[in-house]
Amino acid sequence: MKVLHVDCGREMRGGQWQALYLMVGQKTVGVQPLLLARKGSPLAQEAAQRGVPVVPLSWLRLRKLSAAHQITHVHDARSHTMAALVGKGPIVVSRRVAFPIKQGWLSRWKYGRATRYLAVSNFVAGQLQQAGVAAERIVVVYDGVPVNPRPGLGDKLLMPHWNDARKGSALARQAAQLAGLTLSETRDLEKDLPSARALVYLTDMEGLGSAALLAMAHGVPVIASRVGGLPEIVQHEITGLLVNNDAADVAQAMRRLAGDRAFADRLGRQGMEFVRGGFTLADMVLRTYHEYKQVIR
Repeated sequence: MKVLHVDCGREMRGGQWQALYLMVGQKTVGVQPLLLARKGSPLAQEAAQRGVPVVPLSWLRLRKLSAAHQITHVHDARSHTMAALVGKGPIVVSRRVAFPIKQGWLSRWKYGRATRYLAVSNFVAGQLQQAGVAAERIVVVYDGVPVNPRPGLGDKLLMPHWNDARKGSALARQAAQLAGLTLSETRDLEKDLPSARALVYLTDMEGLGSAALLAMAHGVPVIASRVGGLPEIVQHEITGLLVNNDAADVAQAMRRLAGDRAFADRLGRQGMEFVRGGFTLADMVLRTYHEYKQVIR
């Protein structure tokens, strides 16, 4: 099976990592992936280093290559638009964001062009249905992450480094100050997780939260906003703590995990088992492959 993947991102964010994991994993199930991406983008460079063929993105290449592949799989909003306009053959869309879908005629036409939507959570699937996408064209395929057991919890409260006003960086800092704790920002989450007591993941909206899943896969409990798809993975007092976007509520959760190592350790171990139960890279690759077969049968 030949699949053309398209991504227009300029940064290596959660969606790009998931696209990369998927393409690399697909080679183990007989899929031949080809990536169309911006020349020199982080995703293009990472994919090439891991043996995935990469072609610089252009409208003309998208038109020609989509006709030569059984499926065109798009991974962001711009590539969705491009494929809707010039793509040939079945289009599969990974929908990962929690933004409401516009209701204008152009948006309705664009969302009517895709054959299948892979929603990253039930929350996102519901948004697609509210926008008029038929339920039979939507399936939930959760993110997958590598599972790396850790020898024990560290002491740091970690927060991903974000340049996004919708993320709760300022709220997390305020809560840490209120709790009398130090909050560390990380640009390399996988590297820093072994030193973590908890990951603080605050946001106004979220499709799922692959960084939260990654923390859980390392046995690190998550303090997460009770929004979007996050409650589908962060189960309160089981795999982490859900909080309102309120400084006092977040501070209380921080103090609880910082002050009770045994409780934090239990949540972390339960989170790791939760990920192993359906959120691994293999789970994501196989579920996507199953949907491909449904599309081309």
